[in-house]
Amino acid sequence: MLGQHRSTQRKVPSGRADENVLTADIIALASQYGRYGYRRITALLREAGWA
Repeated sequence: MLGQHRSTQRKVPSGRADENVLTADIIALASQYGRYGYRRITALLREAGWA
């Protein structure tokens, strides 16, 4: 319609509104539990209410 190829159109990803808080929680948990991997950190985040 506009003479513009489809591959030039990109969808801009939208982040979470509370992404900074989530990042801070991840950093705090990683600092507290330094030997935990991403699966255990994710489990702790889910227990804390991040679903």
